[in-house]
Amino acid sequence: MWFVYGLTCKDNSLYIGSTNNIKRRIKEHQQGKSLGIKGRLPVKLSFYIAIGSEKVARSLEKYLKSGSGKAIIKKRILGDEAH
Repeated sequence: MWFVYGLTCKDNSLYIGSTNNIKRRIKEHQQGKSLGIKGRLPVKLSFYIAIGSEKVARSLEKYLKSGSGKAIIKKRILGDEAH
């Protein structure tokens, strides 16, 4: 099982990632072991999507990082929580 996830950072930015072990990956983020968000701690898990294959998960991660993907996240996934 693979997961595509979104973290809300201290500065209200959204970090999108994918992993096959979401508990481990979130813990790594929270401990500052991810250079991509190290300066934006603490982080909060905002959403995750379970997916059956790595290929599909990586493809969805890439899409969600695009302009239209970010719009979908704000409108359909986070709704009122989006800033």
